[in-house]
Amino acid sequence: MATPGQWWAGARPRTLPAAVSPVLAGTGVAAYVDAVVWWKALLALVVSLALQIAVNYANDYSDGIRGTDDDRVGPMRLVGSGAAPAAAVKLAAFLAFAVAAAAGLILAATTAWWLVVVGLVSVLAAWFYTGGSKPYGYLGLGELMVFVFFGLVAVIGTTYVQTQTWEWPAFFAAVGVGSLACAILVVNNLRDIPSDTAAGKLTLAVKLGADRTRAFYLLLVLAAAAAVVALAAATTWAALIGLGFLAVALRGLRIVMGGATGPALIPVLQQTGLAQLLWASLVALALVSAG
Repeated sequence: MATPGQWWAGARPRTLPAAVSPVLAGTGVAAYVDAVVWWKALLALVVSLALQIAVNYANDYSDGIRGTDDDRVGPMRLVGSGAAPAAAVKLAAFLAFAVAAAAGLILAATTAWWLVVVGLVSVLAAWFYTGGSKPYGYLGLGELMVFVFFGLVAVIGTTYVQTQTWEWPAFFAAVGVGSLACAILVVNNLRDIPSDTAAGKLTLAVKLGADRTRAFYLLLVLAAAAAVVALAAATTWAALIGLGFLAVALRGLRIVMGGATGPALIPVLQQTGLAQLLWASLVALALVSAG
């Protein structure tokens, strides 16, 4: 049986900023319109973190039983390495889904019951990323779904459960957060092009090839910067401090555009995650201060 440290590694802590960032950004927008509800923001954070951990374990399980992780370049996987039984990793994923569902039901009961449908779709999207007979992550749709669920749904949803209104700033924030969430996955898939190709996993990176995948990463960083400007124009120009995320993002961008491959791309995962967290933190700080 895997050690606690291996279970923690299997939860992929470097990806957790992608779960914290949308809640920070969405709550910042709620604070700007003077409608922040802190206990709902905390529940939204529980939902986001639990879903991120759940999809990480689900991905570990599904890729592990398919043999996709048998010859990895990146960090250790529980099932692929044989550190934990597949059934135990599947159970861990379901327990994390249960935590997300419990917190989500409270939010739905105190906001709008149609949010239950949004939550259910989010759980199904998390599972079928690499689960089921035709996982969409093997068809090059992973980045699109990450943008939708860890960008649009997470940010706009966090704002909505607090304000119960549509706010355009939440959309701009969602584009910025979602772009960098996609960038994390793009780097991961860029690193894994050789092993994914051998395993028949047709990620977007495999379809695009290394050079165009690097260009796509650059485009996502630029989209995140453009989103800061759009958000600032819609709220307060103080939000331009969000461009400070480039101080971290440019480090990873330099590595990616420099042609790094394999293990040399692993640090970029953390750098991109930190850039996303910085984007959300700086923007949220500006919006809270102006609210």
